[in-house]
Amino acid sequence: MKIKIAVFGRKELVERALVYTEGQDDVEIVPFIYTDAKETADLIEKAVMCDIYLFVGALPFMYAREKIIKKRLPTVQVAFDEYMLLTSFYRLRNMHNRLVDRVSIDVPERNRVSEVSTELAMHDHHIYTYSYGDQVQFDINQIVAFHEQLWQQGKIDYVLTSMEEVEQQLTACDVTAYCMKVPKVNIANAINQAKVKATLNQTKSTQICAGFVRPKQETEEKTAKTQSDDLQQILSAFGSQTHSAVLENGDRFALIGTRELLNYLTNHYRDFPLLREIEQKLRMPVDIGFGLGLTVKQAEDNALLALETCQSTEGSACYLINDRQETIGPLGVEKHVDTSQLYRALIHKAKLNNELSYNFIDFIKLRNNEPFSANDIAKYYRVTKRSAERTIYKLLSGEVIKVVGEEKPYQKGRPRKLFKITI
Repeated sequence: MKIKIAVFGRKELVERALVYTEGQDDVEIVPFIYTDAKETADLIEKAVMCDIYLFVGALPFMYAREKIIKKRLPTVQVAFDEYMLLTSFYRLRNMHNRLVDRVSIDVPERNRVSEVSTELAMHDHHIYTYSYGDQVQFDINQIVAFHEQLWQQGKIDYVLTSMEEVEQQLTACDVTAYCMKVPKVNIANAINQAKVKATLNQTKSTQICAGFVRPKQETEEKTAKTQSDDLQQILSAFGSQTHSAVLENGDRFALIGTRELLNYLTNHYRDFPLLREIEQKLRMPVDIGFGLGLTVKQAEDNALLALETCQSTEGSACYLINDRQETIGPLGVEKHVDTSQLYRALIHKAKLNNELSYNFIDFIKLRNNEPFSANDIAKYYRVTKRSAERTIYKLLSGEVIKVVGEEKPYQKGRPRKLFKITI
């Protein structure tokens, strides 16, 4: 399986990344070129089918950092390290005839400059460093102002910046500035790091699905024993159907499963047969909570939270809480979908044809308007995953759907993005 790397940066740097990966059959570069670095935060939304996000410039990462943290996106940055500084110093001396003295520098990490200065015994040189990597609220104007003030005070002869945009603004103010060049080895190392990181993500543990089933009302001991036997019989049959383990746990039963159990849940959002079967057999309301996680403990904790959510209803209820603690449900209760409004959005915004639009509406109704993946689309339409991804791109571009999370139902393979309609 190819690893898809979303590469964000200026055209020249992204094209270099494309050149370095030519002939590598295990990786596919998906370029995201901006004209203004502020666009990066929006470009991220278009890279949802990629395994990892690679930033070949410092500025695009800084503008996208808040969204990266919020969405927990796997990212790699081209290193602004000692090697980049050394090669920049070399160019200044040999191409521009500049001594590394009376200079101001901006970098993500201040210690990089200190380490190079110490290694080259530049203790008597006047080097002013601006470090922006830890800034909570990033503002490029603060960096420009830092350099410009030193220039106006006569403390520096030129500026060495890590951002082309800073160089452009300073040059416009008649401040002598040079932008660091990203060495080939730094880009190559970042691509290799992205491949390794994506591969590790693909080999994480399989997603565990746990469930707890509990009658909503207490009964007499004799009746409770009969109910417990009936419930165990139903759950044993269900466990065989979904390849799940069934365990008695005090006043409730526990289910532990993986792919088959998860598939059952996602295929029965609107009509949840297990809930109805138990309710009819026991002749009383029942609570069922399911949880997802990469460990049994995480899945059980989420299942307990889902079970607590059921207490807010008087009748039978079933909820699912995924590994990001997002609540899905109640399962088995049909949700209203404004099909007329959705149809108009599919035709006019996503530019789907009539047949695809009607099929997608049926698909959303079948899944009870719960989150879905490109793989779910592929199965429903009976098309290839690539064809399903093209449909997803159209829906995202038309803002008919949005990303709401991800799932990892297999031990191998990248996590699947989950989407939900915005109508």
